[in-house]
Amino acid sequence: MITPEYARILARYNHWQNRSLIEAAHGLSDAQRWQDEGAFFGSIAETLNHILWDDRIWLARLRGDTETAAQIGATHPYTATPRAWDDYVHARTALDDEIIEWADALTAEDLAQSTPWIKGDTPVQTNFGFNLVHMMNHQTHHRGQVHALLTRFGATPQPTDLQMLEGGGVQSDPAA
Repeated sequence: MITPEYARILARYNHWQNRSLIEAAHGLSDAQRWQDEGAFFGSIAETLNHILWDDRIWLARLRGDTETAAQIGATHPYTATPRAWDDYVHARTALDDEIIEWADALTAEDLAQSTPWIKGDTPVQTNFGFNLVHMMNHQTHHRGQVHALLTRFGATPQPTDLQMLEGGGVQSDPAA
């Protein structure tokens, strides 16, 4: 389905885009970050915390750590994630670095494996590569919501185009 190199690109894109949203949100007050703006998770901070919470679960699942995934899944994302902005920034940055390190070690064999996890109360196994793409797609979906909320407050995140990712695989010579 996907290659290890594609997983590495997605991990770096994730890091770049999270950093962009953090930089844009730095200029807001804490009240603005937590203000309910009618998004699915309400506010910028709640949506960012949801992404952080879900990334932790999926990374644990993909590592085969079903116990940690179950512990994270048993918590509510708003109580299991930081309330203070600086704590969130630290946690997000550390997790993004961890995701990059993890993706850098992936092999084609890893991507072809099954991932065991619990869907509701039912144990399931789904393709590792598919689950990795889901994790990254889920982040992108909710980061788009945060991007829209930030622009309501006049903040300007960086472009979201994958082609803009430095070293993202775009070649400057079309013949190359």
